[in-house]
This record gives sequence, C-alpha cells and structure tokens, in this order.
Amino acid sequence: MTEPVPVTPKERRREAPVRARRSRHGVSAVALLALSAFGGVQLFRDSSDVTGSSFANLSAAIAPELELPSATPTADAFGRSGEVKVRFSLPGEPIEFPLAIAGNADSLTYQWVSIADSVAIGEPRPLTADRPVAPTIPGFYHIAIGRDSARTIVHEPTLAVMVPFDRKLGNWLNGYRIGTYLSERIGGSRGRSEVPVGFVEVRPELLELPLSTHLKLADFVTHDDQNNVWPKYVVLNPRLLDKLELVLSDLGGASRPELEIDVQSGFRSPSHNGQVRRAARDSRHQYGDAADVQIDANGDGKITLTDEIRVMLAVDRVERAHPDLVGGLGIYTSRRYRTPYLHIDARGKRSRWTG
Repeated sequence: MTEPVPVTPKERRREAPVRARRSRHGVSAVALLALSAFGGVQLFRDSSDVTGSSFANLSAAIAPELELPSATPTADAFGRSGEVKVRFSLPGEPIEFPLAIAGNADSLTYQWVSIADSVAIGEPRPLTADRPVAPTIPGFYHIAIGRDSARTIVHEPTLAVMVPFDRKLGNWLNGYRIGTYLSERIGGSRGRSEVPVGFVEVRPELLELPLSTHLKLADFVTHDDQNNVWPKYVVLNPRLLDKLELVLSDLGGASRPELEIDVQSGFRSPSHNGQVRRAARDSRHQYGDAADVQIDANGDGKITLTDEIRVMLAVDRVERAHPDLVGGLGIYTSRRYRTPYLHIDARGKRSRWTG
C-alpha cells in the first residue's frame, strides 16, 4: 500500500524539445558511448545577419569566421520512448553518451559543464572513439564539444552523476536521513543483496529539471519530514522513466499533447517507507523504479476508475511490447483513498494486485 493521494492531479506544462540546428557539412558518425536519459543543441552563432557578398569577403579577410563544431544526440540517446532526458553515471566512470558530429571531427574535445553554475569542470579532453569519462563530482552536467576556442553545448541529454551508495554512513548521507535497506539489515546470506547503485543529489534550484518529457526531478523527492534539509537525495531508475513515458504515448501520443501524469509518490527513503501505513516492507519505491500515479486518461478533468482501467490496459500493452520493462501494477480504489490511483514499477517480473 502507498500514501493517500489528493483529490485532483496537479497541472504541469509540457516543455517542447529544443531542435538542433543542422550543419552545412555532411554528418560523420562519431558515437560517444554513454550510461542510461537527451535533447537539443545550442550553437553560439547568430545566423540572422545577412551581409552583401563584397562586405562578407572583406569581413572574412579581416577576421575569418570561427567554425563551430556541430553535435547532436542520436536517436538512441533518449531511451526506448524517445522521451527520457537524463542519463546516469557514477563519478569518474566511462559512460555511453550517443552523439553524432557533423563536419570535420578532427581535433575535437569534450568538457562537462555544470548545470548549477555553468562552470566547466576540468580540462578539455580529446574526443575519440573511447567512451567519455563522467565528472568526478556528483551533480548535473551538459557536455560541451569544442575545437580551439569554439564550443557547442549539448543541452540534452543531461548527465546525472550520482553519489555512490557506499558514501551513506549508517542512516545518513550528508546530513539527510536515508535509513537502512533490508539487505543492510539481514545481509546477503538470505538472498537479499540489493541496494541502489547511488543517489541523485537534489538542490532547490534543480527541482524543475526535466527528467523526461512529462516528468521532472521534483516528482521523485521523498515526501518526508525533512522539508528544510538540503541537499536531498533520490534513487531513480531510468527504466521507470521510459516505462511511464511509453504508457503516456500509448494513451495519447502526439494526438494528445496535453496528456499529463501526476506522480503522488516517487522515491521513498527506507526511513520514510517504514512510516507509511500498509507499505510493503521492501517496497520498490525505495529502489527508484516505482511510482504512484494518477492520469486523466479520458481528458474529462477528473480521475475516476475509468481512467485507471485505461492506464492498466496501456501498461499491459507496453509490457508486451517491451518485456524488459515488465513489473508491478497495483490499482487502489478503496474508500480509504479519495481518488483512485495506480502503482507502476519496473521491477523485472510481472506482479498484479488491488488495494
């Protein structure tokens, strides 16, 4: 069982993806291999000025135009759904980060730029066929592709560098209460060795950061009694983001861009999960691959059993099409809850229940 939910879902605007500009050159496939979510490219060049040919030649002779490298994420950079906007890594690890480089790929470098303060981290590294290496400091980053002093920043996907799990000391991580996982209490001798790989660090200014087309970082923060404790920490599995976006696509897709999802409960720290009435002792919410959601599937402005049945059918279709995203599905329609809602997870095996 999970937490009670409010009467109506919150409204959330869907942000349109930024389109990358096309290079005048042909595309040479330079793939940067990266870890698990995506978007557009901002080029620092103003192409709105139109100059006569004679003046253009004179300008070029005085100060030749600096050619900007052009980089765009490949189609597989955004997950199965094509809607996931973040990838995850541990500090200093080689990652998959699929990009296509247009034009001459010689002498290119890459560098990570912090979203928090737009500061470049470390020295530029040569862009080669080897996988790029994640920053050593946890946080959220964009990749910048450079040549000499020219630089192109790829704004999606965002790279989320996690805090490794082993930095948690007892119940605490950097002053934030996490609690202990079941496997920490009983050990691996009873077959329960699962713990998260790491934690995403959440600061107030990043709560609106898009994780996918319909989901943002704030959707997954634990609803506990630590409102004034920052930074907070979240466990998040990108497979859940993909599954939820695929469900929304099945329900409406491009024909219903207004379709939204209201996440009532995303990540739950073990400490908080133990305080939730009727919550499973080893709830999937603790592992970042579960969410309690409401979706107005028929668009009538209300959340009813009819909506949730439509969502359940969509979940079944998504799991048939993507067996690797199979998981749990629970429908909660009891009078204990003011409006019905669904639990959806990507645990790796099929489970169904009602509550």
